[in-house]
Amino acid sequence: MSFIGNVIWIIFGGFFIFLQYLFGGLVLCLTIVGIPFGLQLFKLAVASLVPFGTKVIPTPTSTGCLYTLMNILWIIFGGIWVALTHFFFGVLLCITIVGIPFGMQHFKLMGLAFTPFGKAIS
Repeated sequence: MSFIGNVIWIIFGGFFIFLQYLFGGLVLCLTIVGIPFGLQLFKLAVASLVPFGTKVIPTPTSTGCLYTLMNILWIIFGGIWVALTHFFFGVLLCITIVGIPFGMQHFKLMGLAFTPFGKAIS
């Protein structure tokens, strides 16, 4: 079932979301300061390419408050807009019965896009 969902997702816009995250990650990785944020965009790119069957899990933190600080910077400098975009498309897709599974995937991506530091994809 997740294979069919992923194929439909890729055909109807998932591939373009993947390319946007990939391009953003490459641009951020051009600077030393942007490398941690670029790596998080690569994580979002993988999750947005095949969201069905992937799970977002919190990772055990051993770095203290570094993840919190990085998430705050992420939210201030663009994470809020990415999360709001996923929220908008999630609500829009959940209006129809056929779009509910795809809307739920947008809500999963919204949570990851809002605070990506300290989370892993399995």
